[in-house]
Amino acid sequence: MHKRERTEHLKSNIKYLIKSRGETQLSLCNASGLTRTTIYNILEGKVSNVQQSTIRKISDFFGVSYEEIETVDFEEKEIIDSSISPQGNMNPAAVPIIKESLLMANLDKRIGELATLHPLTYYFGTSYNLIAVLLENAIEGWHEPGDLLIVQKGISTDDKEKLLYDRLTKRLVIMNGACSDSDRMSVVGDIIEERFNDSV
Repeated sequence: MHKRERTEHLKSNIKYLIKSRGETQLSLCNASGLTRTTIYNILEGKVSNVQQSTIRKISDFFGVSYEEIETVDFEEKEIIDSSISPQGNMNPAAVPIIKESLLMANLDKRIGELATLHPLTYYFGTSYNLIAVLLENAIEGWHEPGDLLIVQKGISTDDKEKLLYDRLTKRLVIMNGACSDSDRMSVVGDIIEERFNDSV
């Protein structure tokens, strides 16, 4: 594959990954340690030969293969992967683990920033914008302290259980059906996966 082709792949993949993962050029720069000029120059096609260390920082940030980011069309690949099997030959997404007591203070932060501040777990699947909420209190009838909920932040679909924060009781609750923010309830997001703490 020609250098120009590799650079084109890199450019379109960065644009796609920023958009699909709910990131920004700024969050990419902050977490990867690259300058905004470097990212801007790549995206504007002003660089014909991107340094390997730069490519590695970008691929590490998105949790994708260093080889593939220059040679594979991720948008096309992820559409194919999601239509074949979510357990296909896919890289796991790194998901920041946030304790229940720290959740509301961190809810507005971007995933890239959270990933640098909190421990990580991994999720195999095609979702994005994920956080893992570590429960410190039981959710009656649902979960015990120590359980981990993988949540797609901010999304609200009809068919998935939602994690909400009750400002009155200062506790997390789970609801079915579509929900929206209200004076009392704040929607954290859709619950994508539940992991039970077997050691309790």
